[in-house]
Amino acid sequence: MALVMGVDSSTQSCKVVIVDTATGAVVRTGRAAHPDGTSVDPDAWWSALQTAIADAGGMDDVEAWAIGGQQHGMVALDARGAVVRDALLWNDTRSAGAATDLIAEFGADELAARTGLVPVASFTVTKLRWLRDAEPAHAEAVAAVALPHDWLTWRLRGFGPVAEGAPAFDELVTDRSDASGTGYWNPSTGGYDRDLLIAALGHDAALPRVLGPTGWVTDAVGRRVGPGAGDNAAAALGVGARLGDVVVSIGTSGTVFAVSAERTIDPTGTVAGFADAGGNFLPLVATLNAARVLDAIARLLAVDHAELSALALAAAPGAAGLRLLPYFEGERTPNLPDATAELTGMTLASTTRENLARAAVEGMLRGLSAGLDAIRGLGVPIERALLVGGGAQSEAVRRIAPEVLGVPVEVPAAGEYVALGAARQAARIAAESEDVEITS
Repeated sequence: MALVMGVDSSTQSCKVVIVDTATGAVVRTGRAAHPDGTSVDPDAWWSALQTAIADAGGMDDVEAWAIGGQQHGMVALDARGAVVRDALLWNDTRSAGAATDLIAEFGADELAARTGLVPVASFTVTKLRWLRDAEPAHAEAVAAVALPHDWLTWRLRGFGPVAEGAPAFDELVTDRSDASGTGYWNPSTGGYDRDLLIAALGHDAALPRVLGPTGWVTDAVGRRVGPGAGDNAAAALGVGARLGDVVVSIGTSGTVFAVSAERTIDPTGTVAGFADAGGNFLPLVATLNAARVLDAIARLLAVDHAELSALALAAAPGAAGLRLLPYFEGERTPNLPDATAELTGMTLASTTRENLARAAVEGMLRGLSAGLDAIRGLGVPIERALLVGGGAQSEAVRRIAPEVLGVPVEVPAAGEYVALGAARQAARIAAESEDVEITS
């Protein structure tokens, strides 16, 4: 029995799965919480990773491993390899002004062509510019820049800060999916855009080496270590997404991302032109309003989610004209940060509990469908939607989604998709490129 380990170091927690490559079965799991906040000491992630591995029974019997993790977080290291300051996470918005400055300097079209992205506050490049402007002493001290999964891979392989001499920055490795979310990596060349890095940080710095989809390194005891992946790319591996698939993730926020053979460029910034973990591309749209739309209407109707689902299914499609625009917290796609939700089409006949529940489900799905349409509008073929996340557990969502999304919908078995995707990557390199079907 050959075992591999997959890790998901997310915003909220660290999850570990140990998988038997012969059967694809998850044989052990572990978990540890991460601290709250949008600015976090990376040592908290390192501690959580060690705790989660111990909770999963350790890794002494593991032959290969890989880490998936939250994208974009800025891990800035000084000349000794120590963390310069707390990492700014993807959801830290203090760099919104820096994003505006970078667009003004280079132009949205130019940035989209060079990196696949038009900067917003979530991307690493904007956080480095914020650091340069707001904390110049910290910026000057930066000798290397990593992302959460890069840095954890480096640490778990046995590297880290040193008391004297030079740290092993040349052992920092990443993958193309996470590199593509920085804002200073070029999907066409597969290399870093150093001019953009310097424009952001104020000077050059060491960056992780980008490994190919089947590339690997070793850890201190000789186990093979995969390049890892950003969370969305790892999730795509975990659910087995293929060309023609779009993954619609309904969590606190929503994401829609497709597997594409061709690179996408969207100067409007609606679609982020990420790369995936398998050699293709992963155009992605993010929305702010997803499962919490259902939470809000369930509270209003004083029902649980099962009852909300039953009410929605009792109403006819279109909810008799009742229509919910679910921008309860503004919206990112479209970019309307100050928008509010609107309920329209209210008549004495249409304003029922059933229609309101149906309007909530349809309204949430329409927001995600707009993301799907934006990706399709860039020429990406879409044949099937894979529905994942907490919201996908609603029967009403599952049954109404094909009508709203306009494509066949499948709902994979619930699981830790990011950790399973990392485990699938580890299984491939352990078996020297043999694919392993992993079950959750």
